[in-house]
Amino acid sequence: MEFLCALTIKAGYLIQCCFALGFILSWYSEALSEVIKSRQFHACIPFRVNYFGVFKVVVFNQVEFDNHEQVVFCTDKESGLKAIIAVHNTNLGPAVGGCRMWDYANDEDAVYDVLRLSKGMTYKNAVARLPFGGGKSVIIGNAKEIKSEQLFRAFGRQLERLNGSYYSAEDVNINCDDVAMMNKETSYVLGLEGKSGNPSPFTAYGTFLGIKAALNHQRGHQNFAGIKVAVQGLGTVAYTLCKHLSEAGAELYVTDINQAAIDRVVNEFGATAVGIDEIYDLDVDVYAPCALGATINDATIPRLKATIIAGCANNQLAQSRHGEIIRDKGILYAPDYVINAGGIINVYYETLPEGYSAAASNKHVEGIFDTLTEIFARSEKEQKSTHLIADELAQEILKNGL
Repeated sequence: MEFLCALTIKAGYLIQCCFALGFILSWYSEALSEVIKSRQFHACIPFRVNYFGVFKVVVFNQVEFDNHEQVVFCTDKESGLKAIIAVHNTNLGPAVGGCRMWDYANDEDAVYDVLRLSKGMTYKNAVARLPFGGGKSVIIGNAKEIKSEQLFRAFGRQLERLNGSYYSAEDVNINCDDVAMMNKETSYVLGLEGKSGNPSPFTAYGTFLGIKAALNHQRGHQNFAGIKVAVQGLGTVAYTLCKHLSEAGAELYVTDINQAAIDRVVNEFGATAVGIDEIYDLDVDVYAPCALGATINDATIPRLKATIIAGCANNQLAQSRHGEIIRDKGILYAPDYVINAGGIINVYYETLPEGYSAAASNKHVEGIFDTLTEIFARSEKEQKSTHLIADELAQEILKNGL
């Protein structure tokens, strides 16, 4: 009987402890949720959490997490803002990288994207020999539905709280007008009208020069006459790239999810329109990915007939190993963050004390040709894929400085 009483008392204590633990966990979950819903939430908590509400996934366990210095989750109830800012590395200077707006399927996809893009900006700025670190931001939502001055000003306030550790600019679905609205709340934005302005023409020009460098390395000439180029995605940068290619004599094959964008390029440059999925199967010389990333993957590589991959999209390789696969297939790849650096180079020139100079910017952008020529030569000499050579070059600069 005494044993049963003792057992009952111990069981009572155990139940009370469980209730107390449950209350503490419930309180902590609610408190964390409030932190997340407030101004910003830094990636410093190593357990599973869906950043805008429910426990689910870990930043530190993300495959693209690479010792990022700072990851900030931002919300604003009034404007509906949901955004993530990632600062990857500031060894060379403040982190600089554009803000993109995209309707991600879930929060995890947004985190994956911003982590990968911000690391890419670290390498891009280093190889372009700019005194910038790498960062990126994403605003979650459909650009056709959620854009408003209230939202961009709310995002500007989030940038202001970072005190200059990250400068934002244009990217996918974000234009100069949007950045100008951010600028009403913060000075930590670049690419403003009246300064360096729209960086897209410089990104397009650098990409065009990169394709030229690839042609020169692989075929010993820079003549586009008779060269067939498949351009995937026809946004602002790709449209200008098509203009350069058309004027140089290239034969264009194009696709996009926006029929109006296709019609424009077909009508103005005599391009041939093809289906979204058909673009991979074309018998062309150059495949130019200019939409979102990861189009070079296990499913698409066996279908590619192009011997050069060179476009303005970010994160073109789904995984690093795909760079080795395409090299083994005899495809020359222009590493994305090298070939598409023209825009960030142009933005840099508005930060100089003497003021912005388009001529100086253009001259710097023209260096993309030389950088890619060096990467292609090293790749051939060292028998490594071009993306690994580009990474090594970036790491050398990050270690030794500009």
